[in-house]
Amino acid sequence: MTDFRGLIVALAGGRVRFILVGGVAATIHGSARLTQVVDVVYARDASNLRAVADALAPRGVYLRDAPPGLPFRWDEETLARGLNFTLTTKLGEVDLLGEITGGGGYEALLPHTIVVELYGHAVRCLDLATLIRVKRAAGRPTDLAAIAELEALRDG
Repeated sequence: MTDFRGLIVALAGGRVRFILVGGVAATIHGSARLTQVVDVVYARDASNLRAVADALAPRGVYLRDAPPGLPFRWDEETLARGLNFTLTTKLGEVDLLGEITGGGGYEALLPHTIVVELYGHAVRCLDLATLIRVKRAAGRPTDLAAIAELEALRDG
């Protein structure tokens, strides 16, 4: 079970610049669907890579679905060499996305966010119209299934 509060507080408290996307963003907009993953798009500059690495390091970061014992170093260099990371931590699953289909990276998405208060922190979240757009662009069955509900929330 994912500790949403723990993951969001770790990132926000660590001064990580990120945007909530995916199921958590949908929940913020009123979706009734359940998710077990905190999906975020994160800024890719050096200071933010350091902040991401530092915020999650104490939480036992490992590659999700990787075989146990696979050598994996969690640091800003690893983040700089990659883009999108599907991770598991002691607090649950988190997807760190350098960019998303239909939306781009942090800077491109920034104008399409709202700020919400979560667990005592001001956190950026994709606005509803952009969330619908990126889910449609991703085209995965789970994303396509969520669009009807999100459109009803938008139109309702």
